[in-house]
Amino acid sequence: MNKGFYVTAAELAASGFENIPDELVSSKHMIYSSPATLDFNSPGAKGFGVKRAGLVVPESVMLLVAPGCCGRNTALLNELGYNDKFFYLMLDDTDIVTGRYLKKIPKACAEIVEELDYTPSAIMICVTCVDALLGTDMERVCRSCAETSGVPCVPAYMYALTREKRLPPMGLARKSIYSLLEPQKRRSNECALMGFFSALEDGCEIYELLRRAGIKKIHEIGRCKTFEEYRQISRANFALVLNSEARAAAQDMEKRLGIPFIELTRLYRLGKIHNQYKLLGQAIGAEFDDSEFYDEAFDTVTAFKAKHGEVSFAVGECMNADSFELALALCEYGFRVAEIYGTIGERNFLFLRKLAEVSPETRVYSNLSPTMMGYERDCEINACIGTDAAYYHKDLPSVSWSGEEQPFGYRAVTLLFEQLDTALTEGKAVKI
Repeated sequence: MNKGFYVTAAELAASGFENIPDELVSSKHMIYSSPATLDFNSPGAKGFGVKRAGLVVPESVMLLVAPGCCGRNTALLNELGYNDKFFYLMLDDTDIVTGRYLKKIPKACAEIVEELDYTPSAIMICVTCVDALLGTDMERVCRSCAETSGVPCVPAYMYALTREKRLPPMGLARKSIYSLLEPQKRRSNECALMGFFSALEDGCEIYELLRRAGIKKIHEIGRCKTFEEYRQISRANFALVLNSEARAAAQDMEKRLGIPFIELTRLYRLGKIHNQYKLLGQAIGAEFDDSEFYDEAFDTVTAFKAKHGEVSFAVGECMNADSFELALALCEYGFRVAEIYGTIGERNFLFLRKLAEVSPETRVYSNLSPTMMGYERDCEINACIGTDAAYYHKDLPSVSWSGEEQPFGYRAVTLLFEQLDTALTEGKAVKI
């Protein structure tokens, strides 16, 4: 039986990014939507898919314009309290062939406003691959909808076809949700955190470090309860982009609102986290003393290793980390990484090259490869990180590491190893 196609880190690094095997490139084969990957690969994904992400704007509603096959899985979000936020304009074959549905969208938006007993802050118009293939000018459609309904209308592109393009669906989603911000006087002691749809974990040290630097107000869309709180984001003197998928949104805000941004990366290597904070301090004219947070994370990793020894991990990609950067961090801490299930891009190929130097035999699989239907474990693995890794190894201790509170910086390292300690000590999964 085929046990799943893989390539070692050393083999991938030696061949170069331009020569990644076809089995690891989803656009070059049929896609296997296994239960391991369904949460992030499906349009009806749990967590923040395009539909739920579009509703991050407080007091907004969504009109889903799609064939029935694309809209059916929206019901999965009802259990999260979104049942009164969704409206549907179902398309039939004639709509799609003639394009007549484009005239129906403004009327549908007006009907939504008439039906509600309140005026929504915005109508997010979610469109699917149908409009990607037809080349629909959704900006123009949204302008017509706003004129007809009297409410701002913004596109939310659920274009699965573009997930490997320069601006994938979740990048477009981030750009859309910040597009409603309007210019206002910026305040020198306020900043915005961008990148995630939910807020950072409360104990993240970045809050304290920014406060010590004189920042009195930190805006996050995940903490906005009202549209007025959302509007205040444009008062920020600068923005910190914590996820590269928010770069396009930040560039748009800089152009429209004059808010400059600094891009940071979620890392799990303590030395790199320290260097990043040092550079951030230089950029905003502050000197960060992060020693207490560094020491806490270092002590947590050290205590974990003393208790559990040289653990061998399987590292997935359905989690709050980059698979390859986290695997590199684990190896540098003295652990082993037997397998990675991840998607290789230009950026994380740099991590892969460094990983090949310290752990050349680490196997790299693609979750989306049809060969994973026959995956079988044939190497030593003691624990898993990520919901997909846990799926392949149901008998092993695991940490899902996919909670909605976003981990970042030293706090991410501390929390991860605390949860790994719990999982290994109790011999079971920790779903956080």
